[in-house]
Amino acid sequence: MVRKTGIGQLLIVLVGTAVALVAGYAGFVVVPDLADVSVWSVVFVLTLGFAGLFVSQRIASSLVTPYNAAEVAVEGPITRDGPSGLVPKPGFPAESVVETIETADQDDNVNALVVRLNTPGGQVVPSDDIRRAVAEFDGPTVAYATDVCASGGYWIASACDEVYARDTSLVGSIGVLGSRLNAKEAADNLGIEYERLVAGRYKDAGNPLKETDDEEREYLQSIIDGYYDAFVERVAEGRGMDEDEIRGTEARVYLGDEAVDEGLVDEVGTYDDVEEHVEELIGEEPRIHEFTPVRSFREQIGGVGGALAYSFGAGVASVLDEKKFEGVDGFDFRLR
Repeated sequence: MVRKTGIGQLLIVLVGTAVALVAGYAGFVVVPDLADVSVWSVVFVLTLGFAGLFVSQRIASSLVTPYNAAEVAVEGPITRDGPSGLVPKPGFPAESVVETIETADQDDNVNALVVRLNTPGGQVVPSDDIRRAVAEFDGPTVAYATDVCASGGYWIASACDEVYARDTSLVGSIGVLGSRLNAKEAADNLGIEYERLVAGRYKDAGNPLKETDDEEREYLQSIIDGYYDAFVERVAEGRGMDEDEIRGTEARVYLGDEAVDEGLVDEVGTYDDVEEHVEELIGEEPRIHEFTPVRSFREQIGGVGGALAYSFGAGVASVLDEKKFEGVDGFDFRLR
């Protein structure tokens, strides 16, 4: 991706620093007492030079803005706080993203927002928090889907004024997944017995150590349906589509061109196309600056661990011959 910076700002800094150095040299020549003290003369000139650099940077920042549009990325599974637990699992912190979008919105230099999306989705409420921050941004917004923009990712994208995707991007998956582990039989075999002590009929609904009856299953399904209704409503509102059209996608994912046909994407193109469109929106050459969330040390370690785990898994998969597994149960492709 191309990040354009202002040449004018660099020129101001260079000129300001040069003026300060010349002034320092002139001061050294004018002050005869320092003429024979080489160390102090160097210190004198360098001090003025650094002072000129600092002042010229401040002036350049105020006169020549290095950017006029913002970009915020959402990458990986969407969670509330990012990597968590004793062994951090991969996750993208929604709260940090919201704060980043709000920071960009409060920046007077930012006239448009590009939301770069490469995520399979994640938790419902954190995804909605990011969507709300995008919807409340004061200015035009453009979503750019790269590899995957599915489920919670598309929940966010639907809040943007326009959605761009690559022709090979996977877009959609407008649905909600809920599942539970049924370990009742395994617990029985191990001699583990679940003793139920609850206050409220559905307090332990979905507990993996007991069978789920029809009423509990209906109750849990109603929660999933409620989330789905909210998802459909938000997408329909953001995309200006009928809710039945959204439900007709049946939570499928589409390649870029297919997503355009379904009304989920406006244009298929590259990042250069997005930049050109931003130029049309703001009426000047776009200088897009990526605003990044401030990540804690733990989150950074979690991100590195996730990348290493992915690389290890990819390496193992590349060594194995897939023909060896033809017809073997348990090996299938799932989009989550």
